[in-house]
Amino acid sequence: MMAAGLPSSDEYLSVKGTPSVSIVDATGRLIARRGVGQGEWVPLSALPPAMPKAVIAIEDRRFYDHWGVDPIAVARALAVNLGAGRVVQGGSTITQQLAKNLFLESDRTFWRKGQEMLLAIYLEMRFSKDEILAMYLNRAYFGAGAFGIDAAARRYFAKPASDLTLSEAAILAGLLKAPSRFAPTRDFEAAEARGKVVLAAMQEVGAISAEEEARALATRPKLARALGSDEAMYFVDWVMDEIPDHIGGLNQDIRVETTLNLDLQRAAERAVAAMIDKHAFTKNVSEAGLIALENDGAVVAMVGGRSYTISQFNHATQARRQPGSAFKPFVYLTAIENGRTPRSIVLDSPLVVSGWNPSNFDDEYEGEVTFTRALSASLNTAAVRVLMDQGPRQVAAMARRLGIASDLRTNATLALGTSEVTLSELTSAYLPFANGGHVAAPHAIKRILTSSGRILYEHPAGEGSLVISPRSAAAMNEMLFETTRTGTARGARLPDRDVAGKTGTSQNFRDAWFVGYTNGIATGVWVGNDDNAAMKNVTGGSLPVEAWRDFMETASRTYEPRPLAGVSDRDPTPGFEISAESGVTMVQGESDEDANAFDEMFERLFGPGEPPSVTGAVAVQGHAPRTGPPGKH
Repeated sequence: MMAAGLPSSDEYLSVKGTPSVSIVDATGRLIARRGVGQGEWVPLSALPPAMPKAVIAIEDRRFYDHWGVDPIAVARALAVNLGAGRVVQGGSTITQQLAKNLFLESDRTFWRKGQEMLLAIYLEMRFSKDEILAMYLNRAYFGAGAFGIDAAARRYFAKPASDLTLSEAAILAGLLKAPSRFAPTRDFEAAEARGKVVLAAMQEVGAISAEEEARALATRPKLARALGSDEAMYFVDWVMDEIPDHIGGLNQDIRVETTLNLDLQRAAERAVAAMIDKHAFTKNVSEAGLIALENDGAVVAMVGGRSYTISQFNHATQARRQPGSAFKPFVYLTAIENGRTPRSIVLDSPLVVSGWNPSNFDDEYEGEVTFTRALSASLNTAAVRVLMDQGPRQVAAMARRLGIASDLRTNATLALGTSEVTLSELTSAYLPFANGGHVAAPHAIKRILTSSGRILYEHPAGEGSLVISPRSAAAMNEMLFETTRTGTARGARLPDRDVAGKTGTSQNFRDAWFVGYTNGIATGVWVGNDDNAAMKNVTGGSLPVEAWRDFMETASRTYEPRPLAGVSDRDPTPGFEISAESGVTMVQGESDEDANAFDEMFERLFGPGEPPSVTGAVAVQGHAPRTGPPGKH
């Protein structure tokens, strides 16, 4: 039965050239074409001996001894996989990996693993070991859009595969485990470290001598500089990295229909370039990232850096930096989900947590303030109090529910954004506020089709799962709208629609962020330097907001103005409720009338006397805006 479901091999085994990948935007306009002319089919005899030796040493040491499936490797992985109930550890041989690339989808199931083994045995019966190794090297994905060894050699080192040195061969062999993570264009230090692991494995199996290993370790390969236009190239690389996850190996010409809007992409690139050109010297800023997402997570624009030609490192998807106060919405959301409201009261005053003394940006404190005021003015001590009231683990769990995948340190400093995240995950984690509470992971690919029109992959339609209540989403909109109305992001206001968002600045001005959204599109901007150098007083409310507004003045016109829930439909019904824990007090009210009603209730319950701080606390959240100094970050 398993064998009956196997695909025909003739079509796949006859492919010799590098397939073409045509990447188009959401309207069908060509963004880029990858594959054609980028790499040639290279026979094993034309490769330097170090290349196949490196791959065998790190991927399949018993390659020339087994019959397509290695029982020893399978037994080693079986215990782990059975314990997990699914395939989590590979025991795959090179032949099995070739089978997967040639015939199978990339899903990790026991059924697919069984088919892979059958195909591996078939390949071993039909082809010699050298032919199998050659097919594998010419079809494997090496990251950065490079399918095949020759394309990888040209992409990373600007040379044909036949000219690879030992150190270069080791780096390329090391990519096969995790091509996107170890790609030299993404993280050269990680790629070089992985190459050293390969060299050690080669020396261990006797493929090279200790002297050859030492010479290779002393050689630092020179990376090729990217050529051509910068337009959407960070996005193209990201799409190319996603293709194997959806369709496995690349065996034929394909057309990739993406979510990108080329007009918005160009507007984003202009906004980032203009901001850096204007402030590079005076503010000591050299890099930035921007990503724009629709409510379902579709990426409509992505800028990974100032210049793709200079650096292919994508600051929108790859860089992990401290978000500062841009993390605070998840602190307040946790409290909102647990029954607090935008009008709940929290104390903003000096405090000490386990020897740590958090302070506000300007070392000024406002006393009792509403959640809305605390978030919009980015008051640090208030955020820490709310976090300690709710619990750091609960806040971290909430952030993960919304899409933050990076590791989060569950201590008091979490409230101030000390755990590093990527711009793409932070921006997508704001989407549930705008879309009514649904999780929305960033995605770039709508469909992948063959040249004949057969659909190989299609992004599932519909909303993501509901991760927060619509009431909580509306409450967050109300508070984050105030941030753009009277708080730290006043420069982000647009004339014809509701805008909500949050600024963030990390310690010593190393990172500046703004994530803002209207009903239809959310955009995140990060500004900083790759060497972690401090900028000159750059806060999230300055350069990030400047680039954000420059882009969004164009991008927002693509979407019909619609109010954000919780902003234009605020509940006018007055009322109040009381609770006090860890410096957080719930006191709701919309007028002095509510405050008087509260006083009357207090007197009936406890006798004559003014409730301490309560009347003033209610007045804080009344209709009149606060006049205290706003935070600056």
